[in-house]
Amino acid sequence: MTYGGSTGGWESLAWQVFYPDLLNGTWTFCPDPVDFRYFQMVNIYEDENAFYPNGDWKKTSIRPWQRGVDDQVSMSQHDASHLEEVLGTRGRSGDQMDIFMATYGPVGPDGYPKLLYDKWTGAIDKSVVEYWREHYDLRHILERDWKTLGPKLVGKIHVYMGDTDTYYLEEATFKLREFLESTKDPYYAGSFDIGARQPHCYSGAPEFPGQRAEQRVLPQMGDWIVKTAPAGADVKSWRY
Repeated sequence: MTYGGSTGGWESLAWQVFYPDLLNGTWTFCPDPVDFRYFQMVNIYEDENAFYPNGDWKKTSIRPWQRGVDDQVSMSQHDASHLEEVLGTRGRSGDQMDIFMATYGPVGPDGYPKLLYDKWTGAIDKSVVEYWREHYDLRHILERDWKTLGPKLVGKIHVYMGDTDTYYLEEATFKLREFLESTKDPYYAGSFDIGARQPHCYSGAPEFPGQRAEQRVLPQMGDWIVKTAPAGADVKSWRY
């Protein structure tokens, strides 16, 4: 089993999807974008620019990147990208967007990650998009391969997300939920816990603010272990 939050949340779900026979369940909190139609607020497949939404006759305001639960914007995609470029060119800032670029992207001719978009102008490199889709868009991969993945993932996917996530991650999670809830033969039989007016990183049970996520999910993990244990496995000595 695995669990994690934010980037670790994406990783926990990715591990479960990429290695469905190795892991027996994921409890994933506030994952980074799991559907690249909402790479935060950018649709990498349809948008031409990461900073500005497509428009036929005007350039709409710069895309937000970080906010409070009252929707006050504290940073834009434009600002976050410029900051990272100043910290380190060629994807070397060590900050969030460059982490995505290095993980998801192909290697460029200079040996560095080939960036999804230009950090100064926001122009999206469409030659990178398809690589991202086929290798790291988790919702796309699940839908593409559900016939073989589905039977190995029944009951294993559990996701927690605030509906006012600080980094606008809820929309991608909603797209993932939309697909998984539509599955048949087999039905995914997992769960989504969406926290109303909750920021990053929502982990369930806001009425118990002092309780760690581990305290909430470990009992669930224990119950799942018992339910799925092979015949003859010890399911008592470790439960106290």
